[in-house]
Amino acid sequence: MTFTHLDAAGHARMVDVTQKQPTVRTATARGFVRCAPEVVAALRDGTTPKGDVLAVARISGIQAAKSTPALLPLAHVIGVHRASVDLRITDAGVEIEATVGTADRTGVEMEALTSVSVAALAVVDMVKGLDKGTSIENVRIVSKTGGKSGDWHRPGEPGTAVTA
Repeated sequence: MTFTHLDAAGHARMVDVTQKQPTVRTATARGFVRCAPEVVAALRDGTTPKGDVLAVARISGIQAAKSTPALLPLAHVIGVHRASVDLRITDAGVEIEATVGTADRTGVEMEALTSVSVAALAVVDMVKGLDKGTSIENVRIVSKTGGKSGDWHRPGEPGTAVTA
């Protein structure tokens, strides 16, 4: 069996994508931050002690998408040409969706996952004083477009905001 991220001696390496042609690619990821009812109430009425939780999480997620190669050593440095993070307060917590786009040689799935993960961490950081039990759940890719493998949508996942 051949592993793409290992050389002949079994050492980690970055896959060579220099010969690939840039194409338009997008990826959408989702995740959830489960919060206690009192945290949800504070989020809804804007009384969280640290300020605007959703604004901080949104900016954190966008910055994270652009910082993915610094966090994941085998991720390629690519141009993140689009990054949006949407957050929605529900009765059980905060739903997060991030869409990342590029016109590059490799996909942006890791950037989308990193974006959702860091946005979720920002929510936890902003509300942990209200509820130490806040948790991050179900971070996943829900769709991707472009590249050699083409378009993909997670079966059973509600519609996504991905557009090419």
